[in-house]
Amino acid sequence: MIKFEVLHVCKQSGARLGKLTTPHGTYETPIFMPVGTKATVKTLTPEEINEVSDGLILGNTYHLWLQPGEDIVREHGGIRGFMNWDGSLLTDSGGFQVFSLTDMRKITEEGVYFKHHKNGSSLFLSPEKSISIQSDLGADIIMSFDECPPHDAPYQYMKESVDRTIRWAKRGKDTLKTDQALFGIVQGGLNKELRKYSAEELMKIDFPGYSIGGLSVGEEKKDMYEIVDFLNPILPFNKPRYLMGVGSPDDLVENVIRGVDMFDCVLPTRNARHGTALTSSGKIQIKNKKYEKDHSSIDPNLPSSISKYTKSYIRHLFKAEEILGMRILTYQNLLYLKTLMADIRKAIKEDRLLDFKKELQERTNYFK
Repeated sequence: MIKFEVLHVCKQSGARLGKLTTPHGTYETPIFMPVGTKATVKTLTPEEINEVSDGLILGNTYHLWLQPGEDIVREHGGIRGFMNWDGSLLTDSGGFQVFSLTDMRKITEEGVYFKHHKNGSSLFLSPEKSISIQSDLGADIIMSFDECPPHDAPYQYMKESVDRTIRWAKRGKDTLKTDQALFGIVQGGLNKELRKYSAEELMKIDFPGYSIGGLSVGEEKKDMYEIVDFLNPILPFNKPRYLMGVGSPDDLVENVIRGVDMFDCVLPTRNARHGTALTSSGKIQIKNKKYEKDHSSIDPNLPSSISKYTKSYIRHLFKAEEILGMRILTYQNLLYLKTLMADIRKAIKEDRLLDFKKELQERTNYFK
């Protein structure tokens, strides 16, 4: 099981500094968790992941269930043994991936029938099955099986979906036989009434933490911020809040101000593989011609093991389609977010997070 404690609330912004203790590590929050979808953060070794993370990463239930199968992962002692990871782990429920297969699935009260996204074979996932798989994967923190409906779904569909997700959350908790920390997931799209209802019903079930799902899925940023801000006084103060699938620097700062403790996102690693670097002076696209003869390092203000590589060389790697370029930018992007979160925590301790946000706006292009 986990323990969570709010250590300090920023007097300037209301943001929370916390301490999250898991069976495999203790971490200050707010924290960003790199996504290791298939028991690997793409292009990096576990040793490198340790260098660019705070020690808590994600695994994906859907993908690991399909390949190699939860039984093989279990035989290794869970994901940690499978990938030789010494830190802590969180797994999602598989629900987001299932519900992204819009034309290939059928929702019932029992669970979801759907087709394999590659070979078309018939599959079924339920709250009980999701918990069983996550138990085999062995993460410290696991997620309730939920539906993530489109943010602009009609009210009646959204209400039925929220009700079903609440029932599924109760079934999942009743199924859990391990000491893993199971989070409930608040859904409801952009409807505040449904968001409040979802949160309050999940709180009655009493989970050790609460996730906010169904955001950063196509809605405008201001709408995301409004919903997170709305949920801030509703969710329990003394339990962690996890905003799922959010990881751009501006969104991290804005949502920390709105009371979020935990984040994950594939954006920094995915963008890295396409040549976009997150740096302390802003976002850059390394494939642009202006970097062809640039002899400076990718981030002169953030010294690291990759500082020896020039922008010119990294650009060359991308133009030549060499994997090393992807590795370097993946390392850079995650290291930058690790550093950013440390700076955010320091600003909270010093009661100056709004000042920090203003400074970040002035010296980078993340908020533009």
